[in-house]
Amino acid sequence: MVRLKSPEEICKIEIAAKIVAEVLAEMESYAVEGASALDMEKAAEELIHKRGGIPAFKGYSGYPYTLCVSVNEEVIHGFPLKEKIFVDGDIVSVDCGVNKDGFIGDAAKSFVVGSYRSEKDKLLLQRTEEALLKGIEMAVAGNRVGDIGYAVQNCVESAGLSVIRDYVGHGVGLSLHEDPQVPNYGRQGSGMLLRTGMTLAIEPMVASGHYSLEILEDGWTAVTADRSRAAHFEHDIAILEDGPKILSSL
Repeated sequence: MVRLKSPEEICKIEIAAKIVAEVLAEMESYAVEGASALDMEKAAEELIHKRGGIPAFKGYSGYPYTLCVSVNEEVIHGFPLKEKIFVDGDIVSVDCGVNKDGFIGDAAKSFVVGSYRSEKDKLLLQRTEEALLKGIEMAVAGNRVGDIGYAVQNCVESAGLSVIRDYVGHGVGLSLHEDPQVPNYGRQGSGMLLRTGMTLAIEPMVASGHYSLEILEDGWTAVTADRSRAAHFEHDIAILEDGPKILSSL
């Protein structure tokens, strides 16, 4: 069931989402050679608590950490481990969720450590972020969920990249994952009708190779089956009468 949010609720979701945005901005300074995913984890948890929030991922369905830190072929749900030390050219995708007074923000961003290893890596990050913005543009009352997915898929696949299909975006705000699901692929004019008051987490996950995934032995980390590199960008948005508003930007 989709719960439409009041203007007051949207404001409270935005407060949580802004904390996430602040964390992701801070994480860029840790996406450097020699730093570790655990460095990110410690800094993020400290900042979240400093802002009066609670890590929304930690304990969710048994997930043990504040952040997901996924490197290179890791698409999502990578553990922020101390042995995960960044080297030049790594693609580091950081996903963060915050609970602030019972309202949830959830966003993600990918970084390159130092210099891109290839032009395809550069294209991967550029197109994944561009696809996010294209999807957000379609999050308008009267459109349908499929319009978002079509915009994302078209942007990604026109560059010779692949949209991950095993994981999707979702509603967000009163809990971490709400209805509706928001796939990053689809047909125009298909799916649930978008309405004013919806709050969505739109999150393209993109591979430079094939979209097939495997789950590692930790039971969480999803990697590309062909070990091609991946990127992940995510924003929380609210559908307002005058169009979509990004809640998770500074």
